[in-house]
Amino acid sequence: MRKAVGSVIIILLLLTGLIWLALRYPPSETVAVVPSAAPEVRYHLRLGLNISRGSALYAAAERFALLVAERSNGQALVTVHPDQELGYDEQMVEMARNGELDLILTPTAKLSPAIPAMQYADLPFYFSSREELYAMLDGEPGNLLLSKLGSIGLVGITFWENGFKHFTANHPLRTPEDFAGHRFRVMKSRLLMEQFEAMGSIPVPIDFHATYQALADGAVSGQENPLVAIVGMRFHEVQNYLTLSSHAWLGYVFSASQSVFAQLPQSLRELIANTARELTVWERQETARRESKFLQQVRQAGVEVIELTPDERLRFQERLAPLARTFAMNIGYDLLAKTEELRLHQALPNLQPAPLLIGLNADLSSGSELAGGAILRGVELAIERINVEGGLLGRPVRLVAMDHLGNQARGLENLRTLAAWPGLIAVVGGLHSIVIIHEMETIHQRQIPYLVPWAAAAKVVEHGYQPNYVFRLSLRDADVAPFLLREALRVAAGQKVAVLLERSDWGRSNEAALAGVIAEAGPDQITIEWVNRGEHEFVIRLRALQQQGVGVVVMAINFVESVHLVNAMARLNQPLPILSHWGLTGGDFWSAAEQALQTVDLRFVQSAVLPVDRPVLAQWLADYRAYYGLQPEEPIPAVSGTLHSYELTQLLAQAVRQAGVADRSAIRDALELLDHYQGVIRDYAPPFSPDSHEIIGGLPLHLARFNARGQILLAE
Repeated sequence: MRKAVGSVIIILLLLTGLIWLALRYPPSETVAVVPSAAPEVRYHLRLGLNISRGSALYAAAERFALLVAERSNGQALVTVHPDQELGYDEQMVEMARNGELDLILTPTAKLSPAIPAMQYADLPFYFSSREELYAMLDGEPGNLLLSKLGSIGLVGITFWENGFKHFTANHPLRTPEDFAGHRFRVMKSRLLMEQFEAMGSIPVPIDFHATYQALADGAVSGQENPLVAIVGMRFHEVQNYLTLSSHAWLGYVFSASQSVFAQLPQSLRELIANTARELTVWERQETARRESKFLQQVRQAGVEVIELTPDERLRFQERLAPLARTFAMNIGYDLLAKTEELRLHQALPNLQPAPLLIGLNADLSSGSELAGGAILRGVELAIERINVEGGLLGRPVRLVAMDHLGNQARGLENLRTLAAWPGLIAVVGGLHSIVIIHEMETIHQRQIPYLVPWAAAAKVVEHGYQPNYVFRLSLRDADVAPFLLREALRVAAGQKVAVLLERSDWGRSNEAALAGVIAEAGPDQITIEWVNRGEHEFVIRLRALQQQGVGVVVMAINFVESVHLVNAMARLNQPLPILSHWGLTGGDFWSAAEQALQTVDLRFVQSAVLPVDRPVLAQWLADYRAYYGLQPEEPIPAVSGTLHSYELTQLLAQAVRQAGVADRSAIRDALELLDHYQGVIRDYAPPFSPDSHEIIGGLPLHLARFNARGQILLAE
């Protein structure tokens, strides 16, 4: 009896929904298939969202549910739960992560604490138009952004929206100066607070539902929100001016529970994803259609509506552009670099004069993204200064950055793509020696000057190709490995030293560099052990080394393994001191090992470290902080990588001027023949020669440590 009643209810629900759809939408948009027999519902799915019935998002969600029912022949039934019926956004996300909720529509802002990249569309005046943002979200940047949801147990499908944000206030807002001295309500977000601070106003975090009263009482002068929120919360009743700024976007991510999705058949997963993506355009059009009505209501209420001119918009863009730099590490250079690449690719045919291009091929997202971002910043800073001075050969210089994820095949693909860009004069590499070594044949076939600011393996420069197109300014293994081992032998005071090396070309390069010191000290004093990429259990190994009489550990392993090793060392009763190659600074090591560093004595090599006694370096550090919006006590991420890539880019610029042409082989020749360059780290006279593509004279070697704030300081 219950089964029969259930079937009748399902049929009635489907018929009611189909009739509603036919009445609500024109004939061309309706779904016209009516099941001829009672379907067997095999999959009951719930879709939760925070917004009310009557919204464009809710209308799209119901349309989605009906289309899924129709296209699955009634086998999948989606029930939509608006108005936070299932909980707040944070609760619904947690339910989906645990497999207790199937589908959710979540504001990007509510996902940004776990996925900082979701602040992408919060960057004010970053996108030139609505169309550009949609193109990015529906293209590679959007796919990158959605893929990041996998880290919190969700499957990102598409982006719907609640509209673009606009400013309201009780006085006209046409320029950034109009914000100065006034209090504005903001969502609790560092980026949004700094947005208003950059315009001289006072940001006041206030709960969304308390905003109306705060505006009415005069506690704040204005706020930002999409039109649907402005009208829905009646803000226009207590504000005199609306500026149609469209300066940022309030998006909603349509996602599925990873654990639930994995249990659905492939055909249903595709049906759900394809239907949600198909409705993306409809939902945006419906949002825009409703916004025109909201705007009419605002005008009827007596609010003056201000539309920014192109010049006024440009003033906002220029004032707020530094925020994209300040938050780039947090949001992710993989995402922002891809956005800038697509923009430049589209604009390049119309740019006059055509720019000269410097490529970057580094890991921007996969374990060593901090190193990749630091290298990118060095190139970016140098290009900024070069362009202020008039560019090169009468042409501006632009950066094209690509993410190879630490993958050899991806690195080679990126290099070939970069080589095809018109105006490319050089490529800067990243942290991974193995990636650059894999690219070596293509570098020399395509005659690309390749600048190396980090990768330390000997083979990166000593590879046998002539003429040699690879130039390195970095801390090289031939210098660092002996320096660390000699210091370790001094600290060990007669005890043994264990050297842990990554099982790779980089590790073997360090092993070769240690041969002389091992011969001097005697092989009984030193033991070498190998660490595999991805290895994460070190406690047993470290205890065994301690029992063998090891008093100091030297390591040349990359960020991820370094974190595991130092955390393991902290678990020993008497942790051994560690002296490390600088590879561990390629990721956010301090955050990952902060607790362990309270008990483990870790020191590592750097080419430049605070405090500094070189005035040009002190000024450079001050300029860096100003350009990227860092506070005096805020750590500069992987500063040595940034300095190295800055120096290399300036050397490249000097070589281009000396060559007088943008021909890559002529630039290579000029790099070999540079006479002198007054650098930030040191002076180079000369930097390279036909016989040496390592920076002549090497770089300073300092032992550094992290302080309690994560800053890198000179070790005592």
